[in-house]
Amino acid sequence: MKVAVIPGDGIGPEVVSAAMRVVEAASRRFGVPLEVKYAEAGDAALRRYGKAMPDEAWRIIDAADAVLKGPIGESAYEVTSGIRMKYVLYANIRPAKNLPGVPAIKQIDCVFVRENVEDVYIGAEYRVGDTAIALKVITGEGTRRVARVARKYAEARKRKITVVTKSNVLRVVDKFFRDVAFEELKGLEVEEMYVDAAAMELVRNPLRFDVVLTTNQYGDILTDLAAQVAGSLGLAPSANIGDSKAMFEPVHGAAFDIAGRGIANPIATILSAAMMFEWAGRADAASAIRRAVEETLAKGIATPDIGGKAKTEEVGKAVAELVERL
Repeated sequence: MKVAVIPGDGIGPEVVSAAMRVVEAASRRFGVPLEVKYAEAGDAALRRYGKAMPDEAWRIIDAADAVLKGPIGESAYEVTSGIRMKYVLYANIRPAKNLPGVPAIKQIDCVFVRENVEDVYIGAEYRVGDTAIALKVITGEGTRRVARVARKYAEARKRKITVVTKSNVLRVVDKFFRDVAFEELKGLEVEEMYVDAAAMELVRNPLRFDVVLTTNQYGDILTDLAAQVAGSLGLAPSANIGDSKAMFEPVHGAAFDIAGRGIANPIATILSAAMMFEWAGRADAASAIRRAVEETLAKGIATPDIGGKAKTEEVGKAVAELVERL
């Protein structure tokens, strides 16, 4: 597997370094051949090269099967959305699940499947005098392909999907997304929920959700809420999946206020790496990483954001050592 690694900004290099220790351990333990190349992208690249995504970064990603990326600062749209759009990484997968030893608001175990390249995030914004306009674009093909991804997850779980929209107000675009999704999901238990009600239910009764299919903007917001219900954004991984390439990244941001202090939580990035191995067909390596994360946290080896005293690299080292022994 050829992997392009983007350390990113702020705490990015720290959490990516810890995650790469785990990636290398899993590669050795399970005999997964890896070819890793690092690419500069983000705020630091913008200052150095005048581009948040330098030409060399694009060349490295073009040649890779997958991207493992740290958080990006102010240039996130150019980097993160740029990669999603260029390679049509149309499905954003974000699991939300409690982990051992982590204080949580409620019990939660669900998977969000978020459409990833349409909606208002296409960046079609305009200013006309005293009026600002943003276009929300939903296509039938875009909805069908992400619904097919949601179906696969539902079939592997409880065969239940909640389609989240605001179709009672956005009676053309959101209703279209709902109708196309329902057609694609025939044979499963499917319900629709409005996005405001879904936000309420994620706090009140998160266990009612299993697989959630939603549009780009709603998914972006709801998954941060779900991650906090589970305990912390520092625990939340994600995958951006296309037909031939994928990108894996933590949900959280660059957290410049704690950068360089060695206290950033690497678990989200480590679990994103587990999703990368799973996408590559190596469920054995992915399972070992997840088990190692759970055992590490159960032992109380955790960063301060979730009540521990360990440093970023200490957590990465502990998980990597367990992966090699599992």
